[in-house]
Amino acid sequence: MTVRVAHEKRKGSWMRRYFDQLQPPDSLVLVTVALFVGAGTGLGAVIFIWLLRQISALSLKIQDWLGAVVGLVLFMAVAGLIVGYLIDRFASEAKGHGVPEVMEAIALHNGRIRPRVAAFKVLASSLTIGAGGSAGREGPIVQVGSALGSTLGQVLHFSAERIQTLVACGAAAGIAATFNAPIAGALFALEVILGKFTTRYFGAVVISSVTASIVGRAFLSDRPAFTVPAYPLSHLGELPIYIALGILSAFVAVLFIRVLYGMEGFFDRKPIPLIYKTAIGMVLTAIVGLLLPGRQALGPGLEFIGETIADDFALPLGLMAILLLLKLLATVFTLGSGNSGGVFAPGLFMGAALGGMVGSVAHTLWPTVAVNPGAYAIVGMAAVFAAAARAPITAILIVFEMSNDYKLILPLMLATVISTLLAEHIFSESIYTLKLKLKGISLKRGRDLDLMQGLTVGEAMTRDVYVVPLDMSMKQLGDYLQETHSHSFPVVNEASQLVGMVSVRDYEKALGRQDCDQLTVQDIATMGNLLVAYENEPLSEAIQRLAVRGVNKLPVVTQDNPDQVVGVIRRRNIIKAYNIALARRARGQFDQDAARLRHIDHTEFMEFTIPLHGRAVGKTIASLAPNLPHDCVLVSVRRQGKILIPHGDTALQPGDLVNVFVCEDDEEKVRQCLMGE
Repeated sequence: MTVRVAHEKRKGSWMRRYFDQLQPPDSLVLVTVALFVGAGTGLGAVIFIWLLRQISALSLKIQDWLGAVVGLVLFMAVAGLIVGYLIDRFASEAKGHGVPEVMEAIALHNGRIRPRVAAFKVLASSLTIGAGGSAGREGPIVQVGSALGSTLGQVLHFSAERIQTLVACGAAAGIAATFNAPIAGALFALEVILGKFTTRYFGAVVISSVTASIVGRAFLSDRPAFTVPAYPLSHLGELPIYIALGILSAFVAVLFIRVLYGMEGFFDRKPIPLIYKTAIGMVLTAIVGLLLPGRQALGPGLEFIGETIADDFALPLGLMAILLLLKLLATVFTLGSGNSGGVFAPGLFMGAALGGMVGSVAHTLWPTVAVNPGAYAIVGMAAVFAAAARAPITAILIVFEMSNDYKLILPLMLATVISTLLAEHIFSESIYTLKLKLKGISLKRGRDLDLMQGLTVGEAMTRDVYVVPLDMSMKQLGDYLQETHSHSFPVVNEASQLVGMVSVRDYEKALGRQDCDQLTVQDIATMGNLLVAYENEPLSEAIQRLAVRGVNKLPVVTQDNPDQVVGVIRRRNIIKAYNIALARRARGQFDQDAARLRHIDHTEFMEFTIPLHGRAVGKTIASLAPNLPHDCVLVSVRRQGKILIPHGDTALQPGDLVNVFVCEDDEEKVRQCLMGE
């Protein structure tokens, strides 16, 4: 059977090659689909913003009927109940701010996102924000665009890399449609979502971003989200003030991250249904919003941002400080309780408030130097967001696109980079990656999955350990180095406790001393303050420790008994472990693909292990073919970690893992042929 199929494929190969030549180039196909993703995301943004306005208008009507306070609290509570039900019942991915879920899909699921996520994200976010929840609209649109790109890629049976690119295209389109900033949208997708800048992705991402921006301009407005004045750098003496603003922005961003996820953890630990958590969060948000007559802490806060960056900046210092605090509380209540919305706009809001405060103080103290307080609000927006998201390029470009002026670019770049670097030093995770970290997902720079996180030191280490005692002589040490061909040894005391490390370099240095013959290991070894690895910790952490000192070996101990050496981890162990991790990832991807292929048109993707004394042992595929069902294809044979493409003369061996496509009704027949004894 298999031989016949292979022969039929060979006969048609010339025809297949002919039609392949007629197919459009790969890049053209991807760019074309990216254009549709951009257009679809742009239309999705238009629908989303329209829905927001309708819900907001309904909220105002309810407040007119029931009173401003009662109407607001009641409407937000009901909205929270509905949001919680939608998320809990239909799409758990719609919970929170959305971008981490997109990053997780790219890192772990090859960009595959369920199509329903887009619809329920729009509904949940429009209810959250339209009712008054403190969240941004960019996160939902990013997730909607990403879900659209992923769905199109899956429908067209694209490869994993193409699907990931289309997910990034959707994210870029979401930012572009929201802020009318196509350049910032493209850079956001590359910097935050994909985390890599290559020409392979850049063209499609830009096309999608520009298309979404065009659609948004056609249906909404050709103006950016904020009208930013072209503020100049009035005096070089302003630069130290902008440096101070960058430092303060880092602390505000880290505070935002910690408080948001602290509140999310608080709600997650409560043993109550999600619908009640989201309702409680919205009620608390309403209470915070009512603390100010203008309710500026509710919603995305775009109007307040516009006020802080205007030419006629005149907001009191105390009001901006209160707004910064209340916006932080309102946002963490809204999103920490599980409601749906983005963190982009709240981050800009808090940055504008912080920048306005710094600008006001500087203008009061040095009016001829800090001439325009609004300029500091603009820079504060970019600095706080960049520090929270670890996306300085996106932050710089989005402000530049909104202002369309280079005059402020120097302080903008300075404050943004300082805030990002300081925030990374204070707290290693961004507002996007921390959510994944709390799930046990460790991402390198936010995107690339750390292969070594799935391996522990105990799996990679060498357990046959050569140790030397403190009183070993130089001659004995030299003989031991030659005998074991090792470059270093853990040093132990009389109780076999780890006390130091001695290396061949220590030995060679000691040979030049006049008292060489009288020296022992204790005299030349590195004692105290040792770098060690723990048996149950991720291998990635041990690798970082090796790189710190440039050593090639670490003693391995246990957490319970840190003085007892149980093994060593060498660089060659790491290379071997890396290959194991690659095999695990490939195996995991293979299993995912197999699971997706199950139950397609009543077929089953199955894996059979050839038993030691099975009737198929030693037989070729050609000899087994008459006993196999007609609707059956042997796809691959995995033997000793290697994948073999089965041919007619392939002989099966004990332990072979044979992957088969078979009709559901013929499963038992295949099992008997391959596994029967």
